[in-house]
Amino acid sequence: MSKPSSPASTLPRTAILNVVGLTPRHIGPDMPFLRQFLAREENRLVHVTPLLPAVTSTMQATFLTGKTPGEHGVVGNMWYDRDYAEHRCWKQSNHLVKGRKLWEQLREEDPAYTCAKVFWWNNLYSTADYQITPRPIYRADGKKLFDIQTWPMELRKKIKRKLGPFPFPAFWGPSAGIDSSEWIAQSAKWFEDHHSPNLSLVYLPHLDYNLQRLGPDAPAISDDLNAIDKVVEDLVNHYEKRGVRVVILSEYGITTVDRPIHLNRLFREKGWIVWRDELKSEMIDLGNCRVFAIPDHQVAHIYVNDPTLLDEVAAMLRKVEGITAVHNREEQEDLGLAHERSGDLVIVSDERSWFTYYWWKKDKHAPDYAHCVDIHRKPGYDPVELFVNPKIWFPKVAVAWRLLKKALGFRMLMNVIPLDASLVKGSHGCVPKNKEDHPVLIGAFPELEDGATIEATEVYGRLLGICRGSQ
Repeated sequence: MSKPSSPASTLPRTAILNVVGLTPRHIGPDMPFLRQFLAREENRLVHVTPLLPAVTSTMQATFLTGKTPGEHGVVGNMWYDRDYAEHRCWKQSNHLVKGRKLWEQLREEDPAYTCAKVFWWNNLYSTADYQITPRPIYRADGKKLFDIQTWPMELRKKIKRKLGPFPFPAFWGPSAGIDSSEWIAQSAKWFEDHHSPNLSLVYLPHLDYNLQRLGPDAPAISDDLNAIDKVVEDLVNHYEKRGVRVVILSEYGITTVDRPIHLNRLFREKGWIVWRDELKSEMIDLGNCRVFAIPDHQVAHIYVNDPTLLDEVAAMLRKVEGITAVHNREEQEDLGLAHERSGDLVIVSDERSWFTYYWWKKDKHAPDYAHCVDIHRKPGYDPVELFVNPKIWFPKVAVAWRLLKKALGFRMLMNVIPLDASLVKGSHGCVPKNKEDHPVLIGAFPELEDGATIEATEVYGRLLGICRGSQ
């Protein structure tokens, strides 16, 4: 049951804008509004030391619970389910996140307190009063239709009638860009105008795309900074006109990379990877592998089905160039990473490296989904999905032809994704040495000095204070 649209809560109203990938080094001439926002007398820029892994689902869960991954259970965007012997990637259920969430704590203090969760991850089946998240429709005939899901359910039609369909291709894939963040911001304004929640959690992903495609030092990033700055300006002005206090937050910083590490290919050379032939494609069989990796940007969970190999695997990984840490179960306890979902080993790369999920030796034997945007089927994160295969002549024509076949009802693969990991120029997940590459918390925190540093687990307490009006 949804709560009344005009809450009687006595607590102030707050909006937390998650500007993905934003770091202190970005706040300059290319972001005039954010620089002006930061210059306000009451506002502070706080450096947030990320935890491992510094990835979307984990950092968001920590910000909203104040817990470590070992406590809230979100050990990454993806992991291996030992009972099903299957990987789990980008799952949306909020039941995966253990611990009292920010809005739940505030609702205990004031039962009238309401929350809108706008595209933050683990959005489905949460206790937030209003929810909106991407959720495609998968038809039995193989068609994939882009769509969203809301709570309450009836809001979906109302929002789409007002804003039009969510531009899903702009949210992830080769066409990812500013359109998705603009649509999300407009949906946040819609929730504010129609329901006036006490807390709005708004996810703005735009910077994530070209920071990975081009790298953080690419000149073109200035255009991306300016584009998201305008979205933030419009959203902040809208909230503040309605008496809502705004906080700017980010999850991680992206560093330049030039060294992909193919963990599962290394394990294959040792004879530890098992696959089955499926129509001349090699399909990895995780349950039968002796050792395999579920890579997640610059962190990977290593699952060792044959316990006798554990020490050998750890020793091997410590010799791989680009790997800076190999954490066993005991070390994971110390780091707050130990959980049943975690790998038997958790490894971390240096700032210039990242981990692929590839296991095949020849690209002609790659599974069909490797050439597609398919975040759930791939047993690991694949930023190469942000590119169109450069070997395809006239890529726009190739994509248009596939879309036409789809519209005509033919089964088809949008197989335009390359298999060249060297295309990726930016990644995240490790803890960068320079705090200018760390995420930020910007808002009215007068008790902190400008430029102060806090741990990721401390963000929850700071957000709680500002939502209570005690800061």
